[in-house]
Amino acid sequence: MTAPVLCLASASPRRRALLESIGVSVTVHPCDIDETPLVGESAQAYVQRLAIAKAKAASPLTDLPTLGSDTAVVVDGRILGKPVDAEQGADMLRLLSGRQHEVLTAVAVSGPEGMLSCCVTTQVTMREIEAHEIAAYWRTGEPADKAGGYAIQGLAAIFVKQIHGSHSAVVGLPLFETAHLLRRQGVPIWQRV
Repeated sequence: MTAPVLCLASASPRRRALLESIGVSVTVHPCDIDETPLVGESAQAYVQRLAIAKAKAASPLTDLPTLGSDTAVVVDGRILGKPVDAEQGADMLRLLSGRQHEVLTAVAVSGPEGMLSCCVTTQVTMREIEAHEIAAYWRTGEPADKAGGYAIQGLAAIFVKQIHGSHSAVVGLPLFETAHLLRRQGVPIWQRV
């Protein structure tokens, strides 16, 4: 097994898998931070603030460069977090049904070059989603811990009509931009490939 070259400040198995897909071995130190949006805060400022806060919170726990990331689903200027229950999950999917929304994912990497960050916006268009599909999807358990109440890489892929931008950013980590930030911090890519 390859020694870790990066600390991931997230418990997300999707982010870990995405990093491993580009050969980056990680150690995981999830950080519990307040994810409440600030009054008047834009979605972009919100995800960037959280990504940086996560990276800062985990960096004292390791000598490795540290990556924090956050994803938000945004529709009509409203940030959709993770649904707290089936009713909220259904409300989110009804709101997204048959229309376009934005997925914003921010990445922050602390290391020898200081704190480097970026934010990627992807446009996602959903088809009309029937009420019985929304109920059945919630019963799978998949949407419970996902921003916006859906997982593009999972069962909800059948709801996605079109995507303009980074698929991996919608999953939770924009790989093109992340690889660029990691290289700038001296983190090797394709180490395990």
